Amino acid sequence: MRKLIGYLLSIAVALAVVIDSYIVFFNGHRNSSEASEPSATTSTTATTSSKQSGGQYRNGTYTGKSVQTQWGIVQVRAVIQNGKLTKVNVLKYPDSENRSRQINSQALPVYKAESIKAQSANIQHVSGATETYNGFKGSLQDALNQAQKDSQQKESSR
Repeated sequence: MRKLIGYLLSIAVALAVVIDSYIVFFNGHRNSSEASEPSATTSTTATTSSKQSGGQYRNGTYTGKSVQTQWGIVQVRAVIQNGKLTKVNVLKYPDSENRSRQINSQALPVYKAESIKAQSANIQHVSGATETYNGFKGSLQDALNQAQKDSQQKESSR
């Protein structure tokens, strides 16, 4: 009887994981409030101005600072063309363990696509990839701040 209960419980847990994966990756992200912010080593803010979403970045390639997370460093490079974020390259991410590589292989493409769509670092969290989210968001915001800062300097020099 114990084996039967254990077997049924295992099936129920596996089914719950499959359903959760379906909801997160195929049916869109759940609306989650941003409960966690980047750690103290990442002092960049996650706020974006309306200027940034209006295509007000200066063209170029901007490398965000390395953000230390619990599982490793995350660093991204943002490519700006025609005043808009067109590409995000992940230079560093936690990959020392199989589980980290598995999580990041699923989460990073979502984070990259969402940041391009949002034209900012204001993206949704993927369940199970909180540390990568914090690092990605912090590094991307730093890169976008550089692009914004350059754009403002260009404007003030006219």
